[in-house]
Amino acid sequence: MKIQVSNSNAPVWHEATVSADLPAKLKPLEVIAKNLWWVWNSDAKNLFRDINPDMWRATGENPVMLLQRLSSERLEEMLKDSEMMGRIESVYKSFNDYMATPMRSDIPSVSYFSMEYGLCNCLKIYSGGLGVLAGDYIKEASDSRVDMTAVGFLYRYGYFTQTLSVDGQQIANYEPQNFNQLPIEQVTDEEGKPVILEVPYPGRIVYSHIWRVNVGRMKLYLMDTDFDLNSEYDRSITHQLYGGDWENRIKQEYLLGIGGMLMLKKLGINSDLYHCNEGHAALLNLQRLVDYVQEKGLNFNTALEIVRSTSLYTVHTPVPAGHDYFDEGLFGKYMGEFPARLGISWADLMNMGRENPDTNERFSMSVFALNTCQEANGVSWLHGEVSKKMFAGIWKGYSWEESHVGYVTNGVHMPTWAASEWKSFYAERLGEQVFANQSDPKAWEGIFNVSDEDIWNLRMRMKNKFINFVKRDFKAKWLANQGDPSAVMSIVDKINPDALIIGFARRFATYKRAHLLFTDLDRLAKIVNNERFPVQFVFSGKAHPADGAGQGLIKRILEISRMPQFLGKIIFLEDYNMIVAKRLVTGVDIWLNTPTRPLEASGTSGEKAEMNGVLNFSVLDGWWYEGYRFDE
Repeated sequence: MKIQVSNSNAPVWHEATVSADLPAKLKPLEVIAKNLWWVWNSDAKNLFRDINPDMWRATGENPVMLLQRLSSERLEEMLKDSEMMGRIESVYKSFNDYMATPMRSDIPSVSYFSMEYGLCNCLKIYSGGLGVLAGDYIKEASDSRVDMTAVGFLYRYGYFTQTLSVDGQQIANYEPQNFNQLPIEQVTDEEGKPVILEVPYPGRIVYSHIWRVNVGRMKLYLMDTDFDLNSEYDRSITHQLYGGDWENRIKQEYLLGIGGMLMLKKLGINSDLYHCNEGHAALLNLQRLVDYVQEKGLNFNTALEIVRSTSLYTVHTPVPAGHDYFDEGLFGKYMGEFPARLGISWADLMNMGRENPDTNERFSMSVFALNTCQEANGVSWLHGEVSKKMFAGIWKGYSWEESHVGYVTNGVHMPTWAASEWKSFYAERLGEQVFANQSDPKAWEGIFNVSDEDIWNLRMRMKNKFINFVKRDFKAKWLANQGDPSAVMSIVDKINPDALIIGFARRFATYKRAHLLFTDLDRLAKIVNNERFPVQFVFSGKAHPADGAGQGLIKRILEISRMPQFLGKIIFLEDYNMIVAKRLVTGVDIWLNTPTRPLEASGTSGEKAEMNGVLNFSVLDGWWYEGYRFDE
């Protein structure tokens, strides 16, 4: 904390928000922009794009920023454009019809806790597959009318933007988000003042603003500590996703679990079930235990049974780096007061996070989640089996086959990831019923009556759209970072719509084996330079800033792509994000997946490719182990 010793000549700053006031007839655009329903409704998304295509791209497909930047002249043009006004009216009616359908009351309500959510490109509160899965999960909850409330963080800097230096080194750029330009709303009280959440940390209170993201019929509430009621030490809790040291990590997980439960209580939200998406959120059950013991007067064992019976834990990875372990000293610094509040000993609490109780093991958030959740699942059948073995030591005296850890294979939100062209194709050829019955194989049987030529023509249309996207959107980045403009233009010109384009895009962790293609460069050169059967490879992805090996893979691919025999045949697209991901999974011919089995827990990017008519070429790992069918 900075102590003010003098007020002389000291400026006093006040934050003010200035935004354009849209004409009354255009107000529906503001309403639609502040609900992420537009992300998966093609008519709404295309409407925003057509208002100003260049600005739509420049804002990272952010409708709130788009509307803020529109000139008065453009607004006048829109008001006089009867076709545009008709589209606005039509989309607004579709939105209101969607929102008017009530949530289901015949199934339990759910509170869902996750460290990250990948909902749209402009809201940077995600890093990779776990976050995108969480985003798809709550979108599907909205479509399925599940009474679900989601809890997370509004990060000031989020995850990094990637640039690549001339020598191929990844540069992580953390750019602050302007919350007033995002499709979110701050939760305020009856007087219009921001609601302040008070979270008791050891020796102090950490304060949090609360922001609401409207995801169709769903509400996602995000906590934000980056304001002046907190010290600099605590403002940074919500600065970066997975950023900082281990102490910052435990501060984040304390806020997510314990602060998240206190936030729900403050908002008056009480759910039937509580879902921990990974161990990061496990401390929500610690706060629930405290509530039952101190507010309901239950003893600890009774409280634990109630908490267990209403809790679910989803594990996403068998890779050790995906599970958080805290040294006892650090854990005690933040959790030291909880045993007394629960009527148990410190050893009892530590043992709830140890695979082997009464040892010096660190406290595992995953073990604590398993000990406080009745149900636990992996994210594919194979990953469920791996998880049984991984956690077998927790339940002494049982073989791993007897473990209650199950699986729910990850899916993806089809309305988000299927191209608008494919959605129209499915509606026309298979009927609208296919969207309501996606998991029923019979709903898709009509595809066998569609000619191969029609499917091929649509595939080529999407491929050309992808190539145009690469030429338009990545030319500037390549020119900025890769030196010789003539070489860059040569690469762009060599993108061949008649070539077999193979895509590989994901987080650059070493177990995903992006390097596997390059183990025999002579053979690869013959493949990509075959004039009769041309092949091109397109790569994209980020490595964690602390993952030197992953960054090394990116650098090596860049080096190979610049060799004369591979120039224009192997292409790396910079700054992988949700926009790039959708273009790739809808535009390439083959989706390549080469993980070390069985470390790819699910790998849902291949599912996104599949629903866009793209073939999978994959190791039998993750969802593909179940999705692949071999017919003799």
